[in-house]
Amino acid sequence: MSTTTARRSVRRDQAPPRRGLVGGLGRPLGLVIAIALLAAIAVASLVLGSRHLPMDTAYDALLRYDPTDEAQAVIRSLRVPRTVIGLLVGLALGLAGAVMQGVSRNPLADPGILGVNAGAALAVLTAVHFFGVTTLLGYVWFAFAGAGVAVVVVYLISSLGRDGATPVKLALAGTAVTALLTSFTTLVQLLDVRTMDAYRAWSVGSLAGRGADVAAEVWPFVAVGAVLALASGRVLNTLALGDDVARSLGQNVTRARIVCGVAIMILAGAATAAAGPIVFVGLTVPHIARAIVGPDYRWVLPYSAVLAPILLLVADIVGRLAVAPAELQVGIVTALLGAPVFIALVRRKNLASL
Repeated sequence: MSTTTARRSVRRDQAPPRRGLVGGLGRPLGLVIAIALLAAIAVASLVLGSRHLPMDTAYDALLRYDPTDEAQAVIRSLRVPRTVIGLLVGLALGLAGAVMQGVSRNPLADPGILGVNAGAALAVLTAVHFFGVTTLLGYVWFAFAGAGVAVVVVYLISSLGRDGATPVKLALAGTAVTALLTSFTTLVQLLDVRTMDAYRAWSVGSLAGRGADVAAEVWPFVAVGAVLALASGRVLNTLALGDDVARSLGQNVTRARIVCGVAIMILAGAATAAAGPIVFVGLTVPHIARAIVGPDYRWVLPYSAVLAPILLLVADIVGRLAVAPAELQVGIVTALLGAPVFIALVRRKNLASL
């Protein structure tokens, strides 16, 4: 392939064919509509629950807070942090899933394929069992570190050999590491009942009981990871053509994968640490984004960053209302909501085309 042909291919790669529902000016307009919908759902998250509160109470709690008003205190101390964490975790999972699927060229990739959930879970168990950590703020850092170490180990194992970290080797290494870490996690639970009880409360995946202090711990990581992820759109478009073509276009494939891997590690690790392993958000949302805007990752990434918090907050609201005054954990609801959507997408399109 000549240099001139390669340069022309770069331009074609940076603007893949439009195969989504919208294109051109419809893409930014659709993103604005999605952001407006997200804002409306965030407001609904403040007023809906086992105890419904009027809109004016939410307004007063945000702008004219009266600490003696019980309803305002509920919104300010419980529902605002819960909603903010839902926004952060949803954004992180959506971007992590989109980058993961793009860099591995695997439409079934999610934070589980690189061992993120398994690494975080084992780290939490280590914190509880060996160090006696029982609070969320105590094991957030353990979960984040465990997720990061798992991603690094998976990448190092998949890099062995002549071809480096190919998509197939990444998937196989991730599956093997996940199985190993899960075995250790199960062993520790069986040996210590107290550790099993503490771990069970975290592992189900929930936004309940998370305060403003957790959001303060997590948001810097989410911000850094989001910047790295959103800046990788052109790189992911190039990697989608295959490693050989990407190299012929001047792309440093190894460096690109490392940068994308760091973004995945930060985003998925922070989200898992804050809310536990929440399934199907990072897996399903990128498919919905591609169905709307096509395969161009310059648009898939921002759409995923908005659509994932929408899904997560809607799931959290449904969990509060479905069995009120009790509630279903958001990790359970996302599985119930996400699985049918993903099955429908698989039935409509060949996974290879995604």
